[in-house]
Amino acid sequence: MIRILTLSEKKAWDFYVQNSYVHDFYHTWQYHTLDNNGQAILVVYEKDGDYIAFPFLKREIPQSTFFDLCSVYGYVGPISNKNDQNLSAQFIDDFRTAFLNLLKNEQIVSVFSRLHPFFTQEKLMASFKGVYENGKTVALDLSIPIETQRKKYKESTFSSIKKSWRKGLVIKETKEIEDIDAFIEIYEENMERIQSTESYLFDRQYFIDLINSNEFDCRLLLVYFEDEVISGTLITLTHGIIQGHLIATKSAYLRDSPAKFLVDQVTVLGRKEGMKYMNLGGGLGYKQDTLFGWKAGFSDLFLDHKSWRYVVNDSVYHDLVCEQGIDCNANIDFFPLYRAIG
Repeated sequence: MIRILTLSEKKAWDFYVQNSYVHDFYHTWQYHTLDNNGQAILVVYEKDGDYIAFPFLKREIPQSTFFDLCSVYGYVGPISNKNDQNLSAQFIDDFRTAFLNLLKNEQIVSVFSRLHPFFTQEKLMASFKGVYENGKTVALDLSIPIETQRKKYKESTFSSIKKSWRKGLVIKETKEIEDIDAFIEIYEENMERIQSTESYLFDRQYFIDLINSNEFDCRLLLVYFEDEVISGTLITLTHGIIQGHLIATKSAYLRDSPAKFLVDQVTVLGRKEGMKYMNLGGGLGYKQDTLFGWKAGFSDLFLDHKSWRYVVNDSVYHDLVCEQGIDCNANIDFFPLYRAIG
């Protein structure tokens, strides 16, 4: 049986996430309430006590009767009550058939989902076309001693951290509203400086709801120089993985790189909390750019990051792309292509 859950069915959504073999905070009901880019849904296929659950945002395609599916900001993909290696080939094939039928019945033109670099989702996705190699993410292995980790730092990275130690920078964990506002101000200043796209911009309530979540462990950590907040990060801790969700530094202190000190201290916290990895993410668009290089200064552990880019209805997809005046064969790394403009 396959069905679609919406946000009105919180109890059921929570059940499938909490009883999964592994999940991240990106899969949760509450995280999906924070995204207004579409209707949050959880597609659930269930048979003989096993299930696969796949969260999406369902979006209307303007000036048409069709829809598409995408994922929330972060690392998502399908989850199950079993490790995907323990799901039978027949079960996965039945899921594929039911899911594709549902997509057609729901007038879905295309599907996009960022997959999770730490989860073994390959077997579930292998029968579908469109699994795409985006690039690499940088991770830190918290199972090794902190001294061994620091030996892997690039010289410039560790030099900045030691400079922060000498300056007496300190970390504060907080949920106070004035501290949340201080971080928002720094984050928005950062996004304006780098001319970020709208996908990286969030309203004030987004930060407040994340930090005060009762569904997952989200923490705000701020870096102080004397009495001034100069950097901060939002992290989550789920199933042994720390996600560096958002990070920002005041422009006046960029040369001091307090964010490097902050990342180092998060790994200290992670070890105390029994975490296994910290995920720093990749470069902009998962390219090996200066942002990727900054993150690679901490670790040589790179993970493959993949996305699922699937066209359900080829003819409608082609028509939508043409309506936007885009060449279907253009070498543009954007999906779905008909949303590349505007």
